[in-house]
Amino acid sequence: MNDWQRKSPLDWETYVNKMVKVAAIEKHEYEGWVLTVDPVSASIVLATFLENEKVSVSVVLGHAVQEVKILKEGDDGMKQRLSGIFAPEESKAYSPEELEKRKNDLKTWLEANHIPVTEQGESGRTLCVAGVLTIDPPYGPEECSSSNEIILSRVQGLIQGYLEKQQ
Repeated sequence: MNDWQRKSPLDWETYVNKMVKVAAIEKHEYEGWVLTVDPVSASIVLATFLENEKVSVSVVLGHAVQEVKILKEGDDGMKQRLSGIFAPEESKAYSPEELEKRKNDLKTWLEANHIPVTEQGESGRTLCVAGVLTIDPPYGPEECSSSNEIILSRVQGLIQGYLEKQQ
């Protein structure tokens, strides 16, 4: 086990949203913005921005990492850009204010129809219905997730009907 693998998740978190140079075994070097570090394998997920808005994502396996050097801190614009890499296309069309409004409108509508709903997560972006179903931004039927297929199907149908009435 190398020094990198011995670090804690809190140590790895300090590298997120920063430009780094990773020295790996066999004299390989990788450079890019740290999206995340896998807490189990210590693997680093790097993003590199190419021309015409394309993004290259690569993974450096934790056991191969020998040294990680921070080259540059990410500003708010870069953090936003990095967080949007894996966001669904639909959610990119909405501003944070629009997403907040969609969430609050849907929550109000669900509560008005006597469906128990709470907000989850650090920023309260995820809605949780009856403790068994979650709805992520942009709060459409496709963003519903539940292990109970009957509840999933019914709530998706309700949201679909709600959205059609809104238009």
